[in-house]
Amino acid sequence: MTVARASLLPMPTLVLDPAPPQLQELLERRRRLDLDRCDEVWDGVLHMNPAPHTRHGRIEHQLGVLLDAPGRSAGLVAMGQFNLGDPDDYRVPDGGLFAGPPDELYCATAALVIEIVSPGDETWDKLPFYAAHEVDELLIVDPQEQRVHWLALTDGQYITVEHSGLIKLGPAELAEQINWP
Repeated sequence: MTVARASLLPMPTLVLDPAPPQLQELLERRRRLDLDRCDEVWDGVLHMNPAPHTRHGRIEHQLGVLLDAPGRSAGLVAMGQFNLGDPDDYRVPDGGLFAGPPDELYCATAALVIEIVSPGDETWDKLPFYAAHEVDELLIVDPQEQRVHWLALTDGQYITVEHSGLIKLGPAELAEQINWP
């Protein structure tokens, strides 16, 4: 079973197995052109995500710079996009902080995951997945609202916090440092 979202379609599309050859050709073309880097698999269902808007990339770069020094001070390693989960069920966050430098294709967890909200994306739907993978903190940055949401995992649920328990930084302070597009 495959789920695909395309700009020509007003909603997600479900293609039941066996997938038509044209779909296999599309997937192979996306792989060849490296257009599938942001694709995710949710419980065995492919979510084809386009590369983000350039505004998203500018925020992503700034977050990497802004979180690197406080992360290093706390003994954490900062990274850009990575696969969190396993080949049959993974998400591709915009970045993260790790207790040690990861060296695998699919990371089991992270200390902190960064998600940048894009119009129509599934960021907020990923919270149960991140909780199940015991991601300590979640940083959700919404450029449209020019707002930073900082969440900490407590008793299996994410709650809003005013300051990170991992690094010396909080959502208000971080939002002030971002040069919003």
